[in-house]
Amino acid sequence: MTSGLVLVLAFFILVALNVPIGFAIGVSTLAALATIMPIDPATTTMAQRMVAGLDSFTLLAIPFFILSGYLMGAGGVATRLINAAKGLIGALPGGLAVVNILSCMLFGAVSGSAVAATSAIGSFMVPAMKKDGYDAPFSASVTTSASIIGLLIPPSNVMIVYAVAAGGVSIGALFLAGYGPGIAAGLALIITAMVIAKRSGYPVSERLPVRESMRMVVSALPSIAMLAIVVGGIVAGFFTATEASAFAVVYSLILGLAVHREMKLSDLPGVIIKSAETTGIVLFLIAVSTGMAWMLAYSGLPGAIAEGLLTIAENPILLLLVINIILLIVGAFLDITPAILIFTPILLPVAVALGISPVHFGMIMVFNLSIGLLTPPVGTVLFVGAAVCQTKVASMIKPLMPLYLALIAVLILTTVFPALSEALPRAFGLM
Repeated sequence: MTSGLVLVLAFFILVALNVPIGFAIGVSTLAALATIMPIDPATTTMAQRMVAGLDSFTLLAIPFFILSGYLMGAGGVATRLINAAKGLIGALPGGLAVVNILSCMLFGAVSGSAVAATSAIGSFMVPAMKKDGYDAPFSASVTTSASIIGLLIPPSNVMIVYAVAAGGVSIGALFLAGYGPGIAAGLALIITAMVIAKRSGYPVSERLPVRESMRMVVSALPSIAMLAIVVGGIVAGFFTATEASAFAVVYSLILGLAVHREMKLSDLPGVIIKSAETTGIVLFLIAVSTGMAWMLAYSGLPGAIAEGLLTIAENPILLLLVINIILLIVGAFLDITPAILIFTPILLPVAVALGISPVHFGMIMVFNLSIGLLTPPVGTVLFVGAAVCQTKVASMIKPLMPLYLALIAVLILTTVFPALSEALPRAFGLM
């Protein structure tokens, strides 16, 4: 227990000193190990834990999905998704805000990254919204809040991380489970944005001719088709998540080079380098987080926390609400990947003990920690959105609050009604 307390204390001190999160996790874990063994074997043990954490065939899907996301970004997918959304609903009240939300959701799902969606869609949509009379803070708030929904809609890298941390949970079931909460969150944001736009007197875009709208939608179909092929192939058992991710790379490459023709062969080295950098960061976080999770389990701290939670609340719904609060706080300080790896072994056994399925709990965890990407002081997506949209985080807080509350409302629905997550996996026989 002493080693667990040393780990937690050292971690929060390092985070407070602005040490990069990956190094804070690794150093604090090493410090905890040093309390129970000499530094040399402690270093060796940490290295072994890190290697073991990456020794998973399932994790091979992550670098492939990251690469396919970058290929999609370079291949003109963002522009086509925006145009398709504009053709379908651009003439609604707050039309450009709705277009922004749908585009961020779709691109976030295709790329598997909320940061990528914020950057790609924000750089296109926010200038267009400003030109049409929307203020910058509202435009940036819409972009950032919608981008995190892509983490719920498959293919999602963080769901793969959760599947590994949970041990044996079907990735296909998790992918299908994300559609209910993801679509519900998108609808909540759309309704909220439309109400705000109506009250603020933002302009309504001109309705496009039907033929022009259909042309825009058809142009985006090849990009959207990747989602159907990848998720459908996994659910139908045609290929594993790792094989699907490799297919996504080939598909994205063909789309950018041959179909859209907006990417050149000379662009590939830059795309691959960016993908490798992101992959390196993600896998390093997975490695050190696995070491921390092992150290926590060795210290007995997770067991003590689990017993405490079960003592506090025996009602499953009440316990999940307590866990929601814990995860919202965790998400404000810890990036989503290490948070999943560290807290899944702690909280999942508690949930399962009360009859909550690992799939349902996975949606609750991913949803909570995705909202954490909008919450300072870490708030990765929030700060990226402010930079891309050329506004200040402080000015985004007021317009972001109604959108944030809409996401919290859907999170509560997801928590209280398991069917929102479980209906599709059960329908396809994956639960």
